[in-house]
Parts: sequence; structure tokens; C-alpha cells
Amino acid sequence: MLEEIIEKLKEYKLFVGLAVVGAVLGGFFLIKGNHQPQNQVAALSQEITSSSSSADEESEKVLSKAKAAEEESEQVTVDIKGAVKNPGVYELRAGARVHEAIQKAGGLTADAEAKSINQAQKLTDEAVVYVAKIGEEGADVTQGGQHQAGASDSAGASGGKSDKVNLNTATEAELQTISGIGQKRASDIIAYRESNGRFKSVDDLKKVSGIGDKTLEKLKEYVTVD
Repeated sequence: MLEEIIEKLKEYKLFVGLAVVGAVLGGFFLIKGNHQPQNQVAALSQEITSSSSSADEESEKVLSKAKAAEEESEQVTVDIKGAVKNPGVYELRAGARVHEAIQKAGGLTADAEAKSINQAQKLTDEAVVYVAKIGEEGADVTQGGQHQAGASDSAGASGGKSDKVNLNTATEAELQTISGIGQKRASDIIAYRESNGRFKSVDDLKKVSGIGDKTLEKLKEYVTVD
């Protein structure tokens, strides 16, 4: 009887041992099986986060470019010359007036003829402002390719002088108030005049280096030889 009990206990221990081993192996494979999907989920989550960050960066770049373009469209660039303390090219808000450009350039010099220019005139992009000195002619504002007299109404009425620039008497600064004539071209015009004498007609400008038919047509309405 005792021997039978002992044999049954041995069988029971073997059964329990096998059950424990089976449970351990099952748990191991279950954990191993679940580990891989977790890694895949983590990788997928990381990829989504990375893509979202890239999309945000692209959006920020687009918005930044749009903002820069908008700010640029709200500005005008003008070239101010003559009797101002700091002549040069300046950026101002769209709709700015001549007096704001003068302030940007440090204000008028002591010998500036303040009455020679209309400081209330509105500026456009690429405008050229020239402030004359006392006793000097040629104060002008060139707006977007159109030459406009900068003198005040009272000065213009009393002077009764042409708005056109005289090729035979103009200084280099006066020539630069004309749209399309920069420092080099103005210097070339004066050099031609000094070497060949007075311009007999406006068409003689074609004899100056760099001035062809198209350029001449643009300049004709702004210059004279009288």
C-alpha cells in the first residue's frame, strides 16, 4: 500500500514538473511574440512623428517666404541724391513721402534749397530724389521711369522753366535724376560733351557709348539741347 502511494507521489511530481516547464516555455514564447509587434508599433510611431516634424518645417518655410514677399511688397526703394547729409539708396514703407526719404538720408544740408522740392510728394518704388543746393537748378523726383518736377507749385509758377534736363549744361548729378541714367552713363555723356562740344540734337546721344535707339526713345522726353 505504501509503495503505491510513493509511486503516485512520483507520478504527481513528474506531472507538476512538466506543467511548470510547459508554463515557463509558453510564457517565454508569448512574451517573445508580443515583443516584436511592440517594436514595430514604436518604429511606426517614430516614423509618423518624424514625418509630422518634416511637414511642420516645410510649412514654416512656406509661411516665412510668404511673409518675406509680403513685407517686400509693402516697401519702396528710393535713391536720394544732392543736398542731403547722407545720399544713398534707402528702403521706406509703401506710400512714403519725399520728406521721409530726406529724413532717412540724415536731413537737408545747410546749403540745400528746401523750396526746390515738393516734400509732400508720394514716392514709388525705384524713385530718384535729387535735392538742389541754393542757387542750383535741377531738383527733381523721378518716379518709376517718369520724370516729374520736384519743385513746389509756387516755385514752378514763378520760374517758368522747362522740366527737361539740358544736355549741354547739366551736371553729372542733374543727369542722374533722369530715370535710366546712372553715374557711369552721366559721366559718359559729360565726357562726350567735353570731347566733342555741344550736343546739336537729342539724337546725338546715340553717339555716347551704351546708348542705342531704345534707350534714346526713353530719354527723349526728359532731355533737351536748347
